[in-house]
Amino acid sequence: MSEAPKYDVFQAIADPTRRQLLSLLSRQEMPVKEISGHFPMSRTAVSKHLHVLSSAGLVRERKVGRETRYRLDPEPLQELQYWLNYFEQFWDNKLSMLKYYVENEGNRTAE
Repeated sequence: MSEAPKYDVFQAIADPTRRQLLSLLSRQEMPVKEISGHFPMSRTAVSKHLHVLSSAGLVRERKVGRETRYRLDPEPLQELQYWLNYFEQFWDNKLSMLKYYVENEGNRTAE
């Protein structure tokens, strides 16, 4: 029997619905029924998104009676933060070059 695919943080947050789910769950723990009320899709579709988030470690499940409640686990987002921090240096460099270009072109057209 094969194991279900494991999603990474980048795959999990690639979908806008899953990003909205993370935002929603950052406020409080919720059951699927309550979560589904925030989205224009079936409970099954919401459950599939929650499965991807759970597989990536971004969401934790907790059984309370017959109900499963979900909550955000932000720790795996640090992987994303490290990745973004590394590439921020390139954005800063490009923005500095753009600023220099715009300021110098502005001086040339004013002459």
